[in-house]
Amino acid sequence: MTLLARLWIYQAERFPLKKTVPLLLVFSAASICVSARLADRSLPEWPGFLVGFVLAMALFFQMRVCDEFKDAEDDRRYRPERPIPRGLVSPTEVLVLGLLTLPVAAAAAWLWSPPVLWCLLGVWVWLAAMTAEFGAPDWLKARPVLYLVSHMAIMPLIDLLLTSIEWLPAGGAAPQLWLFLVLSFVNGCVLEIGRKLWSPENEIDGVDTYSGLWGYRRAAMIWLCSVGLSFVFLVGTGFATGVGWYTVGVGALALVPCGLAARSYVKAPTFSAQDRMDTIAGLWVFFCYATAGFLPFLIGAFR
Repeated sequence: MTLLARLWIYQAERFPLKKTVPLLLVFSAASICVSARLADRSLPEWPGFLVGFVLAMALFFQMRVCDEFKDAEDDRRYRPERPIPRGLVSPTEVLVLGLLTLPVAAAAAWLWSPPVLWCLLGVWVWLAAMTAEFGAPDWLKARPVLYLVSHMAIMPLIDLLLTSIEWLPAGGAAPQLWLFLVLSFVNGCVLEIGRKLWSPENEIDGVDTYSGLWGYRRAAMIWLCSVGLSFVFLVGTGFATGVGWYTVGVGALALVPCGLAARSYVKAPTFSAQDRMDTIAGLWVFFCYATAGFLPFLIGAFR
């Protein structure tokens, strides 16, 4: 196969654009909108939103590339069907693609507002530390909750970068921005736990999952508690942006399919239930950012 054909298969398996692009479009745009709304400022011009999307895409792809190298030995031993172990693409090809996104991200940040580069540098420093497992891989992997927290801490850092597209040129962030940053951290946990709730037949010796670590029932309950905590900070952000009770209403409705999915998984942790948990986790996060970022402007348009 040609290089382009192989890379197309790689993205479908490891960085699916059909799922990633809509989520990161909403994530990046919502971050900018929330920052402006919290500070009662007008939205930046459209190039700011383009910069946010470019930065989000570049950073999430860089995270995928770093994972390929961080997990290389585990993939070789336990998941040989993945693209690199089975020889679809080489580590060098993936690394080159990741390196190419570095100047793209830096140029986008600098062209919009040079101080944004400092926030971008902060994300890169944390990403490098994550890839090195903070210098203590065995110690950290033996403490899965701490491992989860340390790796999901990159989410509010990315959100701080994306919101800085709005607040750095405007003179400063709103004090309530912390609510949205914590929401990003919790949503990272929702995604990470949700994608590692597997069915018994899919569990692989040597591959850590939360269903294997905590058991199916407890893992699903912890995931559901994470969704509930996410709802709390979504509502907090909603009240800070002036649409608190509207957020309570639509958020409560969105909690229902999350609860049904978790219940279905606990009753019968089948492959379809596993796939449903992964999907509903992504949809919940999509809903959170769309609600936090766009609902205040939608409600305002009808007032």
